[in-house]
Amino acid sequence: MNNKVTVFAMTEKGHTVLKSILPNYKNNVEIVIGSRDTQIQKDFYSEIKSLCEYHSTKFIDKKEFISINTKYALAISWRWMINTDDKVLIVFHDSLLPRYRGFNPLVSALINSEQKIGVTALLATSEYDKGDIITQSVTQIEYPIKIQAAITKILKNYQETCLYVMEKIINDDHFIVIPQDEKKATYSLWRDDEDYRINWNHSSIELKRFIDAVSYPYKGASTILNGNLVRILEAEIVKDVVIENRTPGKVIFVENDHPIVVCGEGLLKIIEMIDDQTKTSLSPVKNFRIRFL
Repeated sequence: MNNKVTVFAMTEKGHTVLKSILPNYKNNVEIVIGSRDTQIQKDFYSEIKSLCEYHSTKFIDKKEFISINTKYALAISWRWMINTDDKVLIVFHDSLLPRYRGFNPLVSALINSEQKIGVTALLATSEYDKGDIITQSVTQIEYPIKIQAAITKILKNYQETCLYVMEKIINDDHFIVIPQDEKKATYSLWRDDEDYRINWNHSSIELKRFIDAVSYPYKGASTILNGNLVRILEAEIVKDVVIENRTPGKVIFVENDHPIVVCGEGLLKIIEMIDDQTKTSLSPVKNFRIRFL
């Protein structure tokens, strides 16, 4: 089974990779392992399972997985550690390592206004995302950009890196790898519900980037309004005015039923906002005597 692989695949990224390799390399894919992802609204679990069924490729859920029986395994958009024993695990990570090791690297890259995003294929080690680099694929982006648009752009990076790796494995070619430069390494921490919360002390530019970076397929940036958790799905930067008693989070104007909120620096117009529980729209807004916390 030297030229066969086990594939751990989740989300649209995993689905896209499988769409690229199964038509021509399905005989080289021993099994696909999938899992649900509760952190995003659409996890592509059913699509991955259906695609495997269409190509007569064995699919199992993560809960059924016992061990890897092939020399190589690929992990695409996978969120958990994998016990590899003596097998070779190749991880596909959506950042240009050694920067943004860890969790939600693309979200962090967009928040930080990176001009280049992409995918790294690397050899897994006992320490996450520190292994030698096999190959990278890069995409230039411009702002403003939402996370879904950025994901769509890097899908081709996933395809390129995975096809490169598959061809190497099938042809039994030796991987030429590059060690990571530890001096350039950075990390992206895991995120939970608290990390979706808007800090109105930040500038309107920073908050616009943040709102776009955690938008669909993620849950959306959150804030408190009248004691309730709400999600801000769309916002735009508004030219600042001089405010003598600047208080971030207060609404200063309502323009065409859209509240304009004071930020630490600048103003932000809320275009689309929903209640977190009911998912119903909170537009139009008529009263400007409101405060976001």
